[in-house]
Amino acid sequence: MSDKIMPDEALRVPLETLSRQDADIAKAYLECGLPPTRSQDAGFDGLVGMIISQQVSVQSAKAILGRLLGQVGEITPENILALDDDGMKAAGLSRPKQRYTRALAEDVLAGRLQLERLPDMPDEDVIDHLIQAKGIGRWTCEVYLLFALKRPDVMPAADLALQESMKHLKGLEARPTPHEMYELSESWRPYRSTGARFLWHYYRHAGIA
Repeated sequence: MSDKIMPDEALRVPLETLSRQDADIAKAYLECGLPPTRSQDAGFDGLVGMIISQQVSVQSAKAILGRLLGQVGEITPENILALDDDGMKAAGLSRPKQRYTRALAEDVLAGRLQLERLPDMPDEDVIDHLIQAKGIGRWTCEVYLLFALKRPDVMPAADLALQESMKHLKGLEARPTPHEMYELSESWRPYRSTGARFLWHYYRHAGIA
């Protein structure tokens, strides 16, 4: 992901469209402005980064990824499989994440996962293909769609920060369930990716955590 903190101008038009459709977004957009630019590499190294990011802060994930790069030089399936347990541990990967990254490397090398095909697949086919891999659930698939493949209409509804942000945005008494997140964001189609990006931005800007 980029270290530069710059407003993402690509989101301006869809966010202005959402603001016209949703008064709550319009009010929050006036307070928070555009979300910062954020992207993720596609391919094997991008997926490894997303596995590392599961259930840890952005800062922790960046630190772990940096140490892993220090161990292997380049994140490739071959380099991951050549790294021993001590090297994985030194990078900061937990035991489960060590297993997941190795299993992902094996799946790619064996041809069970064909990451080069993903850009040409519909969203749900991408999810069906990726979710075969150990340690990759729907959240990781949706984040990959959103940030690596730049798909415009994705809502990672199980993300706790998005749920908390939606609760705050809509003045709800309880954090919405994933099903309720889909319902609440239905009117944001075909710009749910922009809505999700804005919810993350709002979560940080409004100090919801």
